[in-house]
Formats: sequence, C-alpha cells, structure tokens
Amino acid sequence: MRVSHYVSIVVVSLLLTACVKTPVRTDAGQPIEDLVKFPQSAGAYRDNIHSHPELMPVQQKYDALYFEPWSYKNPPFELESILWPFASYTYGRSYGENLQLLPEEWFVHMQEKGNFQAYGTFNKKAVSLCYLNLRNFPTHKPVFRDPSKAGEGFPFDYMQNSGVHANEPIFISHLSSDGEWAYVFTTYATGWTPLSTLAYIDEDVAETWKRSQQISFVAEHFPLTDLEGDFVLESRVGMRLPIISIEPTHYIALAITGGKEHSAIYTKVKVPLEMATRQTMNINQENMMRIVDLMLESKYGWGGLFEERDCSSMLRDLYAPFGVWLPRNSSEQSKVGRVVSLEDISLEEKKKRIIKEGVPFETLLYKKGHILLYLGEYEGEIVVMHNVWGIKTMHNGREGRTVIGRAVISSLDLGKERGDYDERKGILSQLRSMNILTQE
Repeated sequence: MRVSHYVSIVVVSLLLTACVKTPVRTDAGQPIEDLVKFPQSAGAYRDNIHSHPELMPVQQKYDALYFEPWSYKNPPFELESILWPFASYTYGRSYGENLQLLPEEWFVHMQEKGNFQAYGTFNKKAVSLCYLNLRNFPTHKPVFRDPSKAGEGFPFDYMQNSGVHANEPIFISHLSSDGEWAYVFTTYATGWTPLSTLAYIDEDVAETWKRSQQISFVAEHFPLTDLEGDFVLESRVGMRLPIISIEPTHYIALAITGGKEHSAIYTKVKVPLEMATRQTMNINQENMMRIVDLMLESKYGWGGLFEERDCSSMLRDLYAPFGVWLPRNSSEQSKVGRVVSLEDISLEEKKKRIIKEGVPFETLLYKKGHILLYLGEYEGEIVVMHNVWGIKTMHNGREGRTVIGRAVISSLDLGKERGDYDERKGILSQLRSMNILTQE
C-alpha cells in the first residue's frame, strides 16, 4: 500500500471515529458527565499548550538513561531488593485464574524456579525481540487479590510488573532453574520474561547501536516490514530503532529478530518518514496534539497487560518522542522536575495552586496509585488526561467501581454527578502533589 494512501485512510478513519465515539456509561445507563462535557481530543485544549522553540535541558538526558542496561556488568540491585514479590504475594491471600486461593506448594515452586542462588551469574546484554510482559514470578499465570473486593480481581494481575517495547536494551541477571525464563533489567523496571523473547548482544554491537542516530516512533501499530515486504515488527509510540539511511519517502532502520541459540539477526526495515522522528521533538502545539491524541486511543492495561497502558506507562510513552525520560511507576514519576506539595490545604486552595503554578501539558498531578497530566482550564474548570480503570463508588456501605477502562480527559471531580459519588475519594481530594517536568 502506498504511504500516501495509508495516511489518507488513517485521517478519514480518525475523523469518522471522532464523530461516533461512544461515551462510557454508568451503571444506571447514563453517560459519565465529564466524558460528554469535555472534548476527548487534544485540539480543544490547543491554546493551553506552551510552545518551546528550543530543546530544554530535561530533553537532553534520554539516551543515557535509555541505554543504561547495556552499561551494567552486574545486576544494579542487591538480591534482597528484587525479592519483594515473594513477600507481597503469598499463600492464603492470593488467587489464581479460577479465582480460587492458590495452594502453598505453588509459591514454593515459584521460589525454587526463581533460582535466586544464581543471581548475578549470567550477566548478559540482550535486546527484546517483541513486546515483553515483565512478570514478578517466572510464570504466565495471574495472581489476584481478593476478587470479591472492588478494585481487585481482573484486570489487576499482580504478576504483571511492566511492559517493554520491542528492541529495547536489556540486561539479564540469571535464568530460572529450568532455563525457560530470564530475570532482566531495563532502566525503569525488572522482572521475568521467557528467554525466547530475547537475543544476546555483544559489547561491540551495543556500542555501535548506542552511537547510531535513532528514530523515535510517532505512530501506533504500523507494520514494519523488511526490504522484501515481510512483517518484522509493529510500531509503538515510545519505541526506537537506529537509522541506516534516509530515503526520499522512508527511513531504512535496523531491527533485531531472533536466531539460533538466542543470537541476534539484524534486519533492515522500512519506516515511512511520517511514522517516526529522528530528532527529539520540540514541545509545541502541533507535536503535543499529535502524540496526546494517539495516547487517548489507549485502553487500560494494568502494568502494560495485553500490550495496553496504565496511567504511568501512558505518560512514559507520551513523553518519549519529546526526549523526556520518566520512571515506570506513578510514585517515582511524581518526583521528576519541580515538585509542589498539595497536601494540608483546602480543595479550593489546591485548585488555585494548580492553576497558578502548573504548566499545561508539562505538569503531572499525583495521588497515591494514580498520576494525571494537567491540560489547563476548559470553560473555567481544570482538565486532566489520564488512563483510568474506573470511578470509585459507594452503595449501601459497599465500595464498587464504574468501569471506564481507557484514557480520557476529565475534570478532577470525575463521576461527581453520581448519587454514590464520595468527594473524599475523588481525585481532587486525594491529590498529594504536582510536578512540572520541564522545570528543575
């Protein structure tokens, strides 16, 4: 398919879906008010975006952090610090895929399979061959908390630690006792992945890869093919590849696929020019609207489950083309840039402080377990973008959820029209801090 034809189809499809997007409905069958009142696209908030004609210092640190795992000679953490899942998910309070309590012997087996006496003995550089699910135990099986409680059970599989894009730098500490799984480190997350999803990289290749000019993808789910037209990888915002050459209509980039005995096979892929950027993107209206609208297509995926995004991974990927590095979880993300406390003040004072000190599209708002992007004001109300599972509810003393399950734009009082809305559990009430990413 010609690139121009593909782009035309995409544009038409986006226009059509923008018109027919169905708002999420409450249990009573009424649409959630915020998702009707506030336009669910970045263009409505364009005038709130500050354009920066030059890159800022925060945008010049990305490469060093991205490639950090290839500088490791040994695991970057002591063994005790990575064993936390075995203290957190234990016999008697953990449920399996059939929503029944897992037997004690299953946890014993997972500990034995983890082969932690071999920690730090393998120590190989590697690259992810596909999208990875980093797991807290060496298993594809889920572990849930009490599924009878709101906010537990599906989709909160506590074995899922993080997603990792294809062709990212990886460091392998050691293998499971059966050799099927590898315990790996990225700069932002650790966990288990099948060894079959990795290829080993030697020192010379790692150094050459790091020195090469990179492209950063600004398109989701675009099929990347080799020079013969065979599928190799799918693009994701947040993913990068090194450039070999720049042609009139496309880049020739280098991707890695797997060979025998976990060796790397280097494959040239074609990337249409409009699907990626070879320079760190300036924060401006056009660039920010493009990436925000792509992120608004995300469904909710706890820890990156089902190759989707949760609140923090959405923000990581959103800022990647802009060269702004973010940690993996919301708590750590809330510490990046200039931090402003929102604790021990009234709700009105919180609003005033956010409006006075926050920079739209450059400021994160944090409450325990959740993080949001401040978009500025719309018709006199603070608006935010976040990937959210649902709204907390209370009915006859029992906590529940109205499921949203995707990225949305809302106020800080999402769900306030509901009869069971509890202001004390609302977003605004629970905000602890804000941090302006582009300020030190």
